[in-house]
Amino acid sequence: MSESFYAVLSDRAVIRVSGPDRVSFLQGLVSNNVETVSATKSGYGALLTPQGKFLFDFFVYQQDEESLLLECERGENGERAAELFKKLRMYKLRAKVELTDVTDSYDVIAVFGKDALANLFTDTTPGTTGRIANGIKAVDPRLSAMGARILLPKNELAEMAAIGASESDEESYHQLRVSLGLPNGSEELEIEKSILLENGFEELGGVDFKKGCYMGQELTARTKYRGLVRKRLLPISVEGPAPEAGTIIMNGDKEAGTIRSVHGNGGLALIRLERVGDDADLVAGDTKITVQVPGWVKLPETAA
Repeated sequence: MSESFYAVLSDRAVIRVSGPDRVSFLQGLVSNNVETVSATKSGYGALLTPQGKFLFDFFVYQQDEESLLLECERGENGERAAELFKKLRMYKLRAKVELTDVTDSYDVIAVFGKDALANLFTDTTPGTTGRIANGIKAVDPRLSAMGARILLPKNELAEMAAIGASESDEESYHQLRVSLGLPNGSEELEIEKSILLENGFEELGGVDFKKGCYMGQELTARTKYRGLVRKRLLPISVEGPAPEAGTIIMNGDKEAGTIRSVHGNGGLALIRLERVGDDADLVAGDTKITVQVPGWVKLPETAA
């Protein structure tokens, strides 16, 4: 039996960016290279504060030759998408760009499982993109092990049965996501505080160090070239009561990190790299914490 599942992600929104200046407009704001986005390649990136701290992350797709789509956090009651829309409109100035919230026109779908990509792609390189019915399909631009992302116009979910995927739920998607070490916007990243390179954006293809200037570039580049990463967002397993987000992880009498999220028996935590190791005895309250380092994560040699 095929092991391919799909979940409609209710906490995602879609913003269309159209007009002749759409690429140059986003290129000056986004951490990744928007010029590489095409009908066959999608991307992942972030919008930062001028000081280089996290504000929003999103996927970028080409809808057609005149429009790009940003798939972003919706947030409770849509406030995160509304904040991103407002921020983009603020930076628009005289650019020939039109912004439209098209969330109500799309279902955002995650396809995951061992056979998630089998009936969708022959090339499973992250970001590989094509059409599915009247929508867009893409190998997850961060990590192919996460499966695929699909944007389908509303009322076309029957297409999912055609690719052999069984309906699942959002929690199953999130349990896989945290096991792979992938953040989900402000659920794990602190707004106006988090630094991209502490949260895997370099390895996950969310930063381009050759594209030129964008907002927040200086801190991001300095963090990389001066080797300033001392903490990383990493998957954890929990044994005991599920700790709340924000709970401090202790290694003896020393702080080792902070819980960012828990889904099932796993989660994500921001861990001090000097506390990563087989001899670490980590707890969060009454709960034993074990850190896993995914194969895609590149730790500094002193912490590897």
